[in-house]
Amino acid sequence: MKKVQTGFVIEFYSNACLVRTKDADIPCIAIKDIVVGDVVKIEIVQDSKETKGLILSKENRKSALQKKEGLKSKTIAANVTYVGIMVTQEPKTASEFIDKWILTSLLSNIRPFIINNKIDLEPNEAYIEKLNIYRDLDIKIIDISAKNNININEIKEYLEGKCVVFVGNSGAGKSTLTNCLTGKNIKTNSLSNNQGVHTTSISTLYEVEKNIRIIDSPGVRDLPITGWRRNQIIKGFVELHKLSEKCKFNDCNHSNNEGCAILNALGNGEISKSRYNNFIKFRDAEESE
Repeated sequence: MKKVQTGFVIEFYSNACLVRTKDADIPCIAIKDIVVGDVVKIEIVQDSKETKGLILSKENRKSALQKKEGLKSKTIAANVTYVGIMVTQEPKTASEFIDKWILTSLLSNIRPFIINNKIDLEPNEAYIEKLNIYRDLDIKIIDISAKNNININEIKEYLEGKCVVFVGNSGAGKSTLTNCLTGKNIKTNSLSNNQGVHTTSISTLYEVEKNIRIIDSPGVRDLPITGWRRNQIIKGFVELHKLSEKCKFNDCNHSNNEGCAILNALGNGEISKSRYNNFIKFRDAEESE
């Protein structure tokens, strides 16, 4: 086994991580700013008990899924291609939840898409209208039933060769879909490093067929966004950002200014009222910090 190897972090704990190289999965002492998905160089260290690794460096990230709150910024996962937003009619997925994750994904240089789960249930008109808002924005929507294994192959084809993080409210089916794709029960997944000092894995990366990587992390359960700046937040609403360039004044507040292209489009029904309201809510929450 080579002394220095390149691998990627597949499990992260409070004081250690597991790095997968072409030869083996190597337990390593965690260093600052390392998260699941990071590509790292490690030095192999042999002792009397087992092979261990020392992380020497990490490669530049293609993307970093970040959670922002006030002045704090925390990276949840690295080198993520897609965020799959689980949306269901029951329990109801609020448009605020969807827009928060679209915003966070785009500002983290990650492509969001929507997973319309529980298609075995008859959708009502309000739910269909909610999904159509995002269809009109050309956001990819995949219709599935994770519980009944419907259209799972479509998910696999879309994610081939990519790394994904699934997000969803309790009851939306995130764990069911992850279990379906990985063939594992992620709630009872045993730790790979067999070290009794760890009771739970903070974050885990699964490799499945079609070269798909799935990162499961408890860090995605709560998503404050008050750390994004005002000029960043509007970029998370691409249709509003595009319209803002047509406003009469460069410092338009998009709330009550004369000559606001966004307000004109809202009045004409050209943009979604829920998207506009969420933009104002997110932006003003940032301003109140």
